[in-house]
Amino acid sequence: MSENNGRHNQEDGKQSTHSELSRSNKQKADENHPPVDEEEEYEQEYSSFSGFKIVLITLLTIILVVGLAGGIGAYYVYANLQPVDDESEEIIEIEVPMGSSGTRIASILKENDLIRHENIFYYYVRYKGHSGFQAGTYYLTQSLSPEEIIELLKEGRVHQETVRFTIAEGLTIDQISVHLENEGLANADRFKELSNQPELFEEEFAFLSYLPEEREDIKYLLEGFLFPETYEIFQGADEEVIIRVMLSQFDKEFNRIVQTLNTEDEGWEQKLEERGLTIFDMITLASIVEREAVVNDERKTIAGVFHNRLEDEWLLQSCATVQFVLGKQRDRILYEDLAVEHPYNSYINEGLPPGPIASPGRESILATFNPENHEYYFFVTKKDGSGSHHFSRTFEEHQQNDAQSRGNF
Repeated sequence: MSENNGRHNQEDGKQSTHSELSRSNKQKADENHPPVDEEEEYEQEYSSFSGFKIVLITLLTIILVVGLAGGIGAYYVYANLQPVDDESEEIIEIEVPMGSSGTRIASILKENDLIRHENIFYYYVRYKGHSGFQAGTYYLTQSLSPEEIIELLKEGRVHQETVRFTIAEGLTIDQISVHLENEGLANADRFKELSNQPELFEEEFAFLSYLPEEREDIKYLLEGFLFPETYEIFQGADEEVIIRVMLSQFDKEFNRIVQTLNTEDEGWEQKLEERGLTIFDMITLASIVEREAVVNDERKTIAGVFHNRLEDEWLLQSCATVQFVLGKQRDRILYEDLAVEHPYNSYINEGLPPGPIASPGRESILATFNPENHEYYFFVTKKDGSGSHHFSRTFEEHQQNDAQSRGNF
């Protein structure tokens, strides 16, 4: 019995030891590996997060693509609803037949290069609910927007006879008004009256803000801003329309000049400020250059002479200002003319005259803003029929050149 008990005890000990070893191994296994159900739960959570992330990225990508496409599409439509050429003045004749559909009208306009995109124009008309287009002959330009063309077609503004007139560089408002009256296009007195009412045009033309506050000595407030050019207007246009067309041309030309200046000399505005000159002053000076210069290559040189005189506080002594005071062109200026008491007489008044004395052209304006850099203070015509000048640094040189010119005369 004792032997049996001993064997049982040994067996029990082995079983106990085995159980403890099994528990120990199980604990180690538990520590190194999570239970099967926890591992599955972890994988499910990771899988759910990854799926949500993919869906989120996909949605954001779709939104981005749709938004980008929408933006590009909106810009494309906007761009094709702009004028074909906003600077074009060429008149294009079209005929809209009786009973023309919207698609036919769009096709006619596209065939004549008056719109950018036929289908966009057609659907724009439908979207806006435009209708009631009038048949007839129309004279349109590429500077009209689709909306402006639509309004013309709806109102039935059919063919009107046009007339052309030319304003030469260097003409005064007095001369322009007489020229237009002689052409049967305007009443001279009415034209001059409107030339002193810039308030009628200030909202449309921002450059009129350059006009000075002190205006009592200025003969015509719009002098210098009626751009010299060949114009085509509808027959019967009144004086206000003619002035507006000329101001619009100045606006276009001056913007081009500013773009040129920005390319050639980015610091031109700062230089003006340093000299104490305004845009109005520069148009005034450009008008003097226009009246003094005959040869185009000398405009910058003449502008440089006047800039030198202004900087050194010399009298300008421009015969062109005396001609303006006299009100008529003279082949020869007398000494007594130089002494006439008048705000515009630059022989007796310091600085610039109160305002422009004529309509300067593009080259004179550009030359005045970007003059030649030199040391000349005088010039005199050669009087040899060439229209060119002798330039000099000193008064003695000037007297010699003047004597030489008189010998030619």
